Amino acid sequence: MIGHSERRYTISYINAEDILPAELISQIRKYIEGEAIYIPRAVGRAAWGGSTGTRAELDQRNRAIRAEYESGSPIPELCEKYCLCPDSIRKILRKT
Repeated sequence: MIGHSERRYTISYINAEDILPAELISQIRKYIEGEAIYIPRAVGRAAWGGSTGTRAELDQRNRAIRAEYESGSPIPELCEKYCLCPDSIRKILRKT
């Protein structure tokens, strides 16, 4: 098993001369030459949990935790109910 610090990443590239017009390559060379550059996709990535609904579920849970705390539920009770440690509950309560 490869540990997190031992992962090896392979960077692949496409030769610009194979896909871009010569005029565009000439323009790019005014800024950078002989180096690899990354061109991000036009459409950005979805925020964490945005495409799966996880972010919305956690936001809903956190709102419920805040509401229950404001209604008088003590932190140890919230920890038990939501399977979170006291520090996690406090962190949720600090974010408003």
